[in-house]
Amino acid sequence: MGQTAAGGRTRRAVLLVVLPAALALSGCVATPQPGITDSSSPAQALSAQASAPTTSAPLETSQASNKAPVYWIGRSNDSTFLYREFRDVPEQDNPVTRALRVMMSQKPLDPDFFTPWQNPKKLASSISGKNVITVDMSADAFNSNVDPAMAERAVQQLVYTATAAAASAGLIDAGQQIQVVVLVDGHTDYVAFNHVRLGSPTSRSAGMVAPVWIIDPQEGTSMADGAVKISGRSTAAGGKLRWEILRLDGSVETKYLNGTVTASAEAGQSGAFSLSVNLGPGSYEVRVSQLEDGNPAEDLNVDTRGFTVK
Repeated sequence: MGQTAAGGRTRRAVLLVVLPAALALSGCVATPQPGITDSSSPAQALSAQASAPTTSAPLETSQASNKAPVYWIGRSNDSTFLYREFRDVPEQDNPVTRALRVMMSQKPLDPDFFTPWQNPKKLASSISGKNVITVDMSADAFNSNVDPAMAERAVQQLVYTATAAAASAGLIDAGQQIQVVVLVDGHTDYVAFNHVRLGSPTSRSAGMVAPVWIIDPQEGTSMADGAVKISGRSTAAGGKLRWEILRLDGSVETKYLNGTVTASAEAGQSGAFSLSVNLGPGSYEVRVSQLEDGNPAEDLNVDTRGFTVK
């Protein structure tokens, strides 16, 4: 993995109260209506970019931390994907509810990300013995005007966040399929954002997660000078990635280091990548993108993070 000094460039602009088990599957399922999809079978997952990777992110592993995994929506090239941040959470709610409350009430750390969810007056969650997470919220969570594709991504944002929080807290069997049932004011059949019918058990949908995402450092992180570790995940296991470090001085950005790294193809570490760079005090941005055979000049599916070294 080589590192080379370089010149300047311009920076890219730019989700336990136990509910009755029967509640999770109660209610009648209405006949599908034109323009309305079911949460368990999103129609828009790959319509914007048919060649996008069709994998989902590996389920998070159990960790002893008060930080909650929360997924946000962000753009990459011409499509829209889910990206994860770890966020500090309060102690009063169960892990799933805490993570979903952050997803619905706070802003992402990274300004490139966003969420269409609104902070609901009521929010609760439970987990059954069959690895089904039930989320019950008030209808004010959906007070955003979005198109059908974004509505489906928002529902998947909730599914990814709920399953990540449960897995991270060790509340579910990560070796089994995890599903999420969403109730609104205790009932199934609600049409989220006027486009997606809720109530069916829903799993993580393939193709929704970002092709490249930087896990560490998180946006705005401050760290000590010396060896700085950068890690993340790509949906192309065994594929090559281009990385670049930009040094920031006010509005001036200078290419500082760059190189390539190969994402792991090993079982359990599929798509993971990491590298270490020596950095002195200052402000930096790291950029990571996929490399395509036969098209080495183009940066595909770029993800960026800004951080400081002290």
